[in-house]
Amino acid sequence: MRLTTKGRYAVTAMVDLALHASAGPVRLAEIAERQELSLAYLEQLFAKLRRNELVSSSRGPGGGYSLARACEAMSVADIIEAVDEGVDATNCSGKSNCQDGHTCLTHHLWDDLTQQIHGFLSGISLADLVARREMQSVSARQDSLLAARNANEAQVLNIAGNAKT
Repeated sequence: MRLTTKGRYAVTAMVDLALHASAGPVRLAEIAERQELSLAYLEQLFAKLRRNELVSSSRGPGGGYSLARACEAMSVADIIEAVDEGVDATNCSGKSNCQDGHTCLTHHLWDDLTQQIHGFLSGISLADLVARREMQSVSARQDSLLAARNANEAQVLNIAGNAKT
């Protein structure tokens, strides 16, 4: 079964975006810092999310990314599929050619599991995730850590600036 980091990171970034969307467009650098993800990797993922009309972007000061549709209208499966991922428990990518071009003995078992997983992920909306108390708690902790880190950096810069004069 494959659910790679691409799908996991896309879902994580979209939850972060949804949790911070009320303040306006969210910069990818903020998501990258809060979630400890590579900015370059997020840029690639968000290009795919934008092409699949899950996010929209705005340029300039105050620019960033916004959700292109309501959280209720986006499932976890939508997000994973938008970044060219899928969850497939078969060894043949569902093509039924697992054993020398023919269906293997357990193909239908793994195909059924794939369908169950897809159904499960399709039944969870971005709104469902954002509403979860533990998601909000983790987000609040991340925001506090980021604010503290930024305050420390500003203090160090201020001290360094005063030392020069």
